Amino acid sequence: MKKKLNIAACRNTQYYTRFEYTGRFFWSILSPLFYLSPRTFFGWRNFLLRIFGAKVGKQVHIYPSARIYLPWKLSIGDESSIGEWALIYNLGVVKIGNQVTISHRAHLCAGTHDYTNSSLPLKRSDITINSKAWVCSDVFIGPDVKIGEGAILAARSVVINNVLPWQIVAGHPAVFRKKRKTKYL
Repeated sequence: MKKKLNIAACRNTQYYTRFEYTGRFFWSILSPLFYLSPRTFFGWRNFLLRIFGAKVGKQVHIYPSARIYLPWKLSIGDESSIGEWALIYNLGVVKIGNQVTISHRAHLCAGTHDYTNSSLPLKRSDITINSKAWVCSDVFIGPDVKIGEGAILAARSVVINNVLPWQIVAGHPAVFRKKRKTKYL
């Protein structure tokens, strides 16, 4: 006998704290100040994110079309960037190190549902991207993934497992291709 999904239980569950509901409300009201700001206003966008609890390093470039779901669950180090149309779906904490490049249309997904439970409860998982890594265009990074220092995730890869330092991975799912040379880094 197949178990039936309990969609009503899923929809009736409160997944966020009162603080998070309040934060999401105010972020939705003020986020146009982020999204509609001129492309070069990196300091302004960093300021807005800090007001909402994000930890933002020095000389960080986050482009106005990037979408950050819960700013207070974002930490981004010095000289890092988040490119155009990137989606940071950070139900869990997303920690980005120093000198990391998150390219255009990358999707960092720090949340999912527990498919083994009929009510599909929300699962929040962290994502860590260590310093000097490069997340190329259109990469998807799934929940609970750690990206090692200096790793490169090739364009359009689907990364659902941890990536070791200085590795280049590619594919769907992403697999090891070769070691990255560190001579110039």
